[in-house]
Amino acid sequence: MFERTSCVDRINVKIFSFASIFQLGDSCIVNGLSRALAVQREAEIFYGDEGDLSPYRVFSEPIPFQPITEAVTFYTHNQSPKIKVNAIDIIGVSSSSVLHVGNSKHISMEARVKHIRQLLPIPRSEEDKETQSEK
Repeated sequence: MFERTSCVDRINVKIFSFASIFQLGDSCIVNGLSRALAVQREAEIFYGDEGDLSPYRVFSEPIPFQPITEAVTFYTHNQSPKIKVNAIDIIGVSSSSVLHVGNSKHISMEARVKHIRQLLPIPRSEEDKETQSEK
């Protein structure tokens, strides 16, 4: 783990929601996961049995991570072992987000959303209705 200290005098967050994390201090592993089914309907209808994510592949398909094959070399020079921040002001933290003050070893974040838009059928004109009835 890193050998640095994080100091924050003041943190002001207005809203935390939907599986968000506020972590003060060091952590070894942070895993964030958010899954949502977002249905927009032209008519306000709720059937009562909605919300099952299993029919949608987006929630079960593995994420294709590409292996990192390039060599990365970096050098650091820390003049102070302390990270000092006066104030953090945040409007909102949402949807599997993390506000973390401290050191982390492993972080994994995943958000999957299926958007569905359901529109009403377009009403046909009287002429179209008459033409269809003659056929």
